[in-house]
Amino acid sequence: MLAKPVAMSDSDETRLRMLRNIGIIAHIDAGKTTTTERILYYTGKTYRMGNVDEGTTVTDWMVQERERGITITSAAITSEWRGYRINLIDTPGHIDFTAEVQRSLRVLDGGVVVFDAVAGVEPQSETVWRQANHYGVPRICFVNKMDRTGADFWRTIGMIRDRLVAHPVAVQIPIGSEDLFQGMVDLITRTAWTFPESLGTNPVAVPIPSELVDQVNAVRAEMVERIAETDEDLTTKFLDVEEITEDELRTALRKATIAGQLVPVLCGTALRTKGVQLLLDAVVDYLPSPLDIPAVRGINPDTDEEEERPADPNAPAAALVFKIQSDPFIGKLAYLRVYSGVLQTGQMLVNSNKDRKERIGRLVQIYAEKRQELTELRAGDIGAIIGVKQTFTGETLCDPAAPIILETIEFPAPVISVAVEPKTKADQDKLGNALQRLSEEDPTFRVRTDEQSGQTVISGMGELHLEVLVDRMHREFGVQAHVGRHQVAYRETITRKVEVETRFVRQTGGRGQFAHVIVELEPLPKGSGFEFVDKVVGGAIPREYIAPVGQGMRESMENGILGGYPMVDIRATLTGGSFHEVDSSDMAFKIAGSMALREGVQKGAPVLLEPLMRIEIVVPENATGDVIGDLMARRGQISGLELHSVGMQAIKGTVPLAEMFGYATSLRSATQGRGTSTMEFDHYDVVPEDRAKTILGMSK
Repeated sequence: MLAKPVAMSDSDETRLRMLRNIGIIAHIDAGKTTTTERILYYTGKTYRMGNVDEGTTVTDWMVQERERGITITSAAITSEWRGYRINLIDTPGHIDFTAEVQRSLRVLDGGVVVFDAVAGVEPQSETVWRQANHYGVPRICFVNKMDRTGADFWRTIGMIRDRLVAHPVAVQIPIGSEDLFQGMVDLITRTAWTFPESLGTNPVAVPIPSELVDQVNAVRAEMVERIAETDEDLTTKFLDVEEITEDELRTALRKATIAGQLVPVLCGTALRTKGVQLLLDAVVDYLPSPLDIPAVRGINPDTDEEEERPADPNAPAAALVFKIQSDPFIGKLAYLRVYSGVLQTGQMLVNSNKDRKERIGRLVQIYAEKRQELTELRAGDIGAIIGVKQTFTGETLCDPAAPIILETIEFPAPVISVAVEPKTKADQDKLGNALQRLSEEDPTFRVRTDEQSGQTVISGMGELHLEVLVDRMHREFGVQAHVGRHQVAYRETITRKVEVETRFVRQTGGRGQFAHVIVELEPLPKGSGFEFVDKVVGGAIPREYIAPVGQGMRESMENGILGGYPMVDIRATLTGGSFHEVDSSDMAFKIAGSMALREGVQKGAPVLLEPLMRIEIVVPENATGDVIGDLMARRGQISGLELHSVGMQAIKGTVPLAEMFGYATSLRSATQGRGTSTMEFDHYDVVPEDRAKTILGMSK
């Protein structure tokens, strides 16, 4: 039983109340990084505004990010606004780097979701919204790029409601749009704001334009009603037609936002410096502090019971590592969120996932690629440790006297691979080090050796992901390598239930080997993975031999019998067997389990599975027919068409990944450069028989 922590001091409680851990999340090109750069400027962290197009941003500091104008890694920044401390993480928008978004959301208390006012809710917006739902992260929305041709604030709110099944509530309305966009009206205070300076540093309060007065009154009345519905006292005041004060509205909206009942929506244009200060006010006013969210829960590895850790510096220390970064000068940097207690330099902690001790070398606060040395990190803080040796993404560091394993972070499996071959012997040595360092940083990057060719095969989430990784190998680690053609990460499974009986018997001069197992194999629904079920009764197989059977089967799942691809979605039930008092062993039953699985798969009508990608393609209306025809020729299934914006159609559907290599180039040429596509893994499905024969013929 843990000793009850002493009461939190007023200074600690005030520090936590004045802390915001937030992330900027969105679809690619919605303006996340530009919004972040403006936030840094207005909070005094930078003295000039970075520009994505010019490659001068603070958070996009990697060479590849500045060259491509995209965010690849999540960058952490600490700044201040109105006396509040804001730990801000700018995340990537491209689906290939979804792991960066997932691990950031796991440790954040709130999120700012940025939307392009022209495009509205885009595919990656839906993905990050689902991820935020999964982790229970409260959000506010910022409808950006209100100055662009085709910008539509109300259409975007409608898409948030319909596509994301959310409950948006406008807390501002725009003054003008497109090239006439001047500012916004704050509906809570009934104040109109304009931004006459080019840097937008000093917003000016002006009277509400006469042509907007009726709209402001109508939309504000609707906002008040929506907020009042979430609070009993305000509902009573609303029904009694009593005046609800601005403070009451803010307090109730904050509670409703944190509870996920409402999502405040603001507008502006980060590039033209309009509306970012009001967005910062909303971050402070509506997003939670560490004290506003439930205490983090985890499992005590000693008792297997659930425990919680409150956001309290006096509680036992517990922190979750959410990112590993390799630095050529200082070694491994472990980013972490401190949920409880205090971490201090020189302190001994335990990695509870591995039961290994880790000493804290140096503590730093991160400012993109720059660092500030600290002596401690307290509950609620986000920072990094220099010097951990055995701790990786998703693992918990905690007080050895009060061990706890916090919920880890699950990442999707990679769907695309390439073979890499070093050009020289010197490159061979450097390649191993580079691949190890990169795989430590990126949980969706996998490395394996092809048993047949002996080649090193790297796997990732998409073409861009692998392209960036190969580029980093060359630039950061000096590896010169030949890169093969893209390969699809196929899988294998069975389609019918079978029973097999397998004996492993080996007689040698001394003690022999004996194991006998009876196993049922059956297919599972898509995405289920592998299940091992023990139904042995009457001691037919001793308890100590059951686990090795499952282990042997799991290892055999790595290489299928059709083309050597990993097997998935199979349940193996051990129903019986026998053993020998002298000759049976763990190893014998492990081998028997492996043999039974392979024999059963051969009898179970095995099939090849391929990754199907969910796509959304935006094209000019006059090119819609040609693009759909091309997708059908690529074995695509069209699920819907909808108007995207003026003169543009959005085509939705699924298509096999194998047919989509280099598609972006084909689409550009078919639409005179106006078409764009977004692709995200959806599910695995059976490869048509004739296609499977071709694939397997190539793999032999």
